[in-house]
This record gives sequence, C-alpha cells and structure tokens, in this order.
Amino acid sequence: MLKINSPLVATDWLAEHLADEALIVLDASVPPVVPGYTSINNEEHFQAIPGARRFDYDGVVCKPNSSLPHMMPAAGLFEEEVRKLGVNNESVIVVYDDVGLYASPRAWWMFRAMGHEQVAVLNGGLPKWIDERRDVVASYAEVEKGNFNAREDDSLFCDFEVVLKSLYEPDCEILDARSAARFRGEAPEPRPGVRGGHMPNAKSLPFPEVLNDGQLKSAEELIDIFAGLAEKEQKVITSCGSGITACILTLAANVAGYEKLSVYDGSWAEWGAPSHLPVVTD
Repeated sequence: MLKINSPLVATDWLAEHLADEALIVLDASVPPVVPGYTSINNEEHFQAIPGARRFDYDGVVCKPNSSLPHMMPAAGLFEEEVRKLGVNNESVIVVYDDVGLYASPRAWWMFRAMGHEQVAVLNGGLPKWIDERRDVVASYAEVEKGNFNAREDDSLFCDFEVVLKSLYEPDCEILDARSAARFRGEAPEPRPGVRGGHMPNAKSLPFPEVLNDGQLKSAEELIDIFAGLAEKEQKVITSCGSGITACILTLAANVAGYEKLSVYDGSWAEWGAPSHLPVVTD
C-alpha cells in the first residue's frame, strides 16, 4: 500500500509512483506577489504533471465573501470541493505549484488541518519536474467524485485573537515570513492602507531563507536555522502577508522537527489593517 512518510517528496519518488491508483496529484499554484518569484505557466502556455487536478484555494476552496484573501473555508465546503477532485479518504496526495515551492505548502497544511495526514509537497514543484524533462500535459485530468471526509483540527490555523494572546507567552514564538524590510516597516506593504512593521515580540524569518533554488533546504540546515528562533517544546505560529508563505515556514519547521505548529490565517493583511492591533517597527 502506498504511503508517504514525510511532508516532502522528491520528483524521483513522484515519477516512480505516478501510476499508482491511490495517488492524487494536485496543482495548488497561486500567482506570486513577492518580487523575484514568477510562475512558469500563463494563459498562452500551460503545463501540468500528468493526472494533476486543480486545487484552487485562492478562488474556490476558500471562505466565501471574505474581505481577506484565500481564508480557510469551513469543513463542509472543503469536503465538497475536494470530493469533486476525486480525493478519497485513502488517497495519498502530492501537491505542487508552478513557481517551485511557493503556494503548495499552504495546500499541504490545509489538508493536514482537515485531518488528512497522507499529503506531501513536491520539492521543487513543476519547474524542477520540467527541468528534468519529465512528461507534462496541457490540461487537468477528468475525475470521478471522491468520498473524502473532513475532520477539522482548528488548532492548525489560528485567528488574530489567538495571536494577540500569544504575543507575550513564553511557550510561543511568532515567526514572520515577510521580507526584513517589510518587517521593520522600511518597505511599503503591497496592499493599500496596510500599516508597516510587525507584531510585538515577533521574529523575522523571510521565507527565502529556508529555500535553496526553489527547493526546501536540508533538514540539517533547517534545524540550524530554527534553533536560533524557537525551542522544540514551544508552539510556533507563522505569519506572512496573506497566509501563503507562512506555510513555507511551517513546512520547514515541521521538517526540522517542530510539532506544535499553527498558521495565522489572516496574517498581515488582517493584522496590518487600521485597527487596535499593536504594530511596532523596532
């Protein structure tokens, strides 16, 4: 029986198991807003891994009518949309994106938050797959409805109230995946009206620091990075601009051996908006 024992899989592993009936491949691409990161797919030129289905958490598998982008949906909506993709309770899921390793970790964490543990991120994503001259197709697969049942763990995503209570808790660290300049309030926020700076006591860990050429750094390197930021027994809450790259840090922390993990879903799009929530620049 096919099993995944890591939150990360290599292209070699995926190629070897691509024909397995239990395997579900999901394209979780979202257009990047971070400077220096680009998608290899566009309207004129589209490529997908054979058998892939579209997991669109930016416009479909998200909380409807929210003022904040791609917020985590209720379990019922998640279950309904995932079943449409042919996902079953026994499915082994691999998620990828067309940047390399950018949007896919959020999809991985969403499935984990809905009780599905047999899910992993494709290290290097579609760009690495194509660079290795592996087969691609020009459209997504047509599938039959699945039987996936969501079992929500609401601790894996948190809201601003949880973050606010955690700011001065010694058993919790808050890591911010935005650039150091945005963290310090020296660079403008991409969303109009959003304040610059960071949460009191948060620590800066720009997400590119855990990556190497579109792939996650080794476990040994990640252990060294996180050792200076949080203890293994502490809870680690990650945040970013809108809840996407925070999940890259969560994936990296998981690979480094951290288990008490949560993603601030609203992230800076919510916290930085004009409000009573505290913002500092030092």
